[in-house]
Amino acid sequence: MSNRFLLEAKNIIKTFPPTVALNDVHFCLRPGEIHGLMGENGSGKSTMCSIVSGIYPYDSGDLFLEGEPYCPKNMIDAAAKGVCMIVQEQGTFASTTVAENIFIGKEKQFHNGIRLDTKKMANAAQKILDELQMQHIDARMTCGRLSFEDRKLVEIARAMYSDPKILIIDETTSALSKNGRDILYGLMEKMKSEGKSVIFISHDIDELMEKCDYLTVFRDGIYIDEVPKEKFNADLIKQLMVGREMVGAYYREDFKPSHEDEVVLSVEHITQGIVTDVSFDAYKGEILGIGGLNECGMHELGKLIFGLEPRTIGVTRYQGGAEFKNPTDAMKLGIGYISKDRDKEAILTAASIRDNICLPSLSKLQKGIFITDKREKEFTNSYINTLEIKTSGMEQLCMHLSGGNKQKVVIAKWVGFDASVLIMDCPTRGIDIGVKAEIYRIMEKMKADGRTIILISEELPELIGMSDRLLIMKDGKITKEFQRSKELSDRDIINYMI
Repeated sequence: MSNRFLLEAKNIIKTFPPTVALNDVHFCLRPGEIHGLMGENGSGKSTMCSIVSGIYPYDSGDLFLEGEPYCPKNMIDAAAKGVCMIVQEQGTFASTTVAENIFIGKEKQFHNGIRLDTKKMANAAQKILDELQMQHIDARMTCGRLSFEDRKLVEIARAMYSDPKILIIDETTSALSKNGRDILYGLMEKMKSEGKSVIFISHDIDELMEKCDYLTVFRDGIYIDEVPKEKFNADLIKQLMVGREMVGAYYREDFKPSHEDEVVLSVEHITQGIVTDVSFDAYKGEILGIGGLNECGMHELGKLIFGLEPRTIGVTRYQGGAEFKNPTDAMKLGIGYISKDRDKEAILTAASIRDNICLPSLSKLQKGIFITDKREKEFTNSYINTLEIKTSGMEQLCMHLSGGNKQKVVIAKWVGFDASVLIMDCPTRGIDIGVKAEIYRIMEKMKADGRTIILISEELPELIGMSDRLLIMKDGKITKEFQRSKELSDRDIINYMI
């Protein structure tokens, strides 16, 4: 590995008044390395990468690319200079085709006179997808018809087509299945072998320690330390991230399933798309886990239960009686839903933190026929403080929050809604370790209060650590049920997933 720097940042300052997002930050990237960035939500790591990739300008400081001053005007300019970024949220245009997304800004090569040769473009895009082992994606489809994961894979294909010297991956693996992660890991290693470099952001410490050569830790917009691979240690990294030693249990400490005998939610023979004849009961005070590979149908099942998508066959009943078919009816019964697709389905990005948190609870906040400003502010502030949402104020638009802080707003609005049943689809995606632990404590409190949680997750440690009972899905069906146990491990479960 060469000692010269491929990218160097010196004394970078970036503010989003009144917030100082980066304060005198420095960062170095060597050729042929995978370099992880770590920090709690709002620590500045995504802001740093957004500056490098041309999304934001920096206020002051210096950036150098291969020893030359570097100040990208936008993402297209950065890509032309060899820097591409796969963003944490959706980075594709839903109404355009996969091919058009891959070749955005590069369409001229497919012009036949004044006419765009869409067939030629689609064939070229399909060749790229096939070479990257993404052949299941049809280049002619509009991106809006693809799953969240496949849209991420399209972003990866677009970035790799630009043949970048530096690829920035911002919390992308949390949106991918094992197959998708393997594709991405392979591309990262290929770039490294070619003397190119990867900046890798993830909240999964084990993943970072396995894949990275160096880790740089940010905290509150400040550079804390750079750690080489030979000094990687999970406890040290956590301490650098949060500024204190992490103590206490992460998941639940009890190892026996515990809930009441009362059935709160009944799912009967639900069938739609990949989901086939799924039935189960969820009990009062139970955390019911649902797991499997990304494409097993569990995410679709969550939407079907809440009524976001119509069912071909089957019903869902609340407390053995009332059947509900859509989100409005579900919410009237006290049922809430947290979607995996945060920006598209879980949050109003163009609305304020206050509006998002209060929206499901407006009827609860009413006093007579009025909702007072004071009552809304007190309600919002209580959840901003509880979940430690890093913000300039409750009126800040959610589009200006980091991905992790957006997720905290989503959690806050449904915890504030006081749901008797809460369907949580990947609730800790893109969340740092400190906030994950806080969310787990909130889940435990909800359970103790007799509330029911359906936890859909791709992370087996999370499911094993938090669930009273665990349903495993494969090919749209439930293949196995496990009870909570101290002896339960990944090895017991994985054969029923694959």
